[in-house]
Amino acid sequence: MGMMVESPIRSISFIGLGLIGMSLLRAIKSSPLARENPMLYQGFDPDFSEADRRSVKTLGLDSFVEDKKTLYSADLLILAAPVEVNIALLDEIKQFAPSSTLVSDVSSTKSLIARKARELALPFIGMHPMAGKEQKGYRESHEELLLNKRVIFCDDNGLLASEKGLFLVRLLESAGCTTLSMTPDDHDRVIAKISHLPQLLSTLLMGYCGDSISKSGPGFATLARLAGSSWDIWQDIVATNSDNIADELDHFSKELSLLSKEVRQLKLEQLEARFSEANRLYQTLKEVNRP
Repeated sequence: MGMMVESPIRSISFIGLGLIGMSLLRAIKSSPLARENPMLYQGFDPDFSEADRRSVKTLGLDSFVEDKKTLYSADLLILAAPVEVNIALLDEIKQFAPSSTLVSDVSSTKSLIARKARELALPFIGMHPMAGKEQKGYRESHEELLLNKRVIFCDDNGLLASEKGLFLVRLLESAGCTTLSMTPDDHDRVIAKISHLPQLLSTLLMGYCGDSISKSGPGFATLARLAGSSWDIWQDIVATNSDNIADELDHFSKELSLLSKEVRQLKLEQLEARFSEANRLYQTLKEVNRP
């Protein structure tokens, strides 16, 4: 019989128990790897009432912890508050967490938090689950919210190759996620284009068409779905990735101007080429997001 190897992550603390934090906790806890390697799941959320604390325990949280030393002493710390709060928490974590604690986060922007973690010499791996919905809060959480979704890792320090890093990747894959990695700066540039730009376009479109939405159909509703997203979440995203987002808006506005000219001048061949290319890319998109 081989000796049982002790898991490098035996306790996880979640700071912020909203939609993504709780969905991630539930996905990890129900994964085959976590069932083979039982872990302690503790967490904290400053906005929680007593009733909330009881509710999240029925969803899989083992312990709601207010004591910072206990909270930050887990093997893995996952920051799931808004990104500017996560960045601010790093000073406190540096003060209270043992040097062996691996720090991660689920923020939608990565450059600023990675830079701050580097300045504080914290062992940090950024993590961005590409999942979500317009509604927020732990009541909307579900262990399958991350199923077949991509999780992007941003690792400046080679920590993904460490024992804990490798185990974290295995945990996410065991929970049904696909993983890839890139630098924090590359992440913020790419996500500005494929996530932040669509959000702002959807917001703008809804405002622009506001006087006509009573006459709209399902096509408009599909395109405008992201307009239901909360500013509470997006405020920090815009604040921490403003240059990349503004660049994408500028580039896109030039494309819009060009499209307007093509339509006005009835350049039907050019418009047909745009439709063909978009159709082709749409098939690729469906393949990429197939369960």
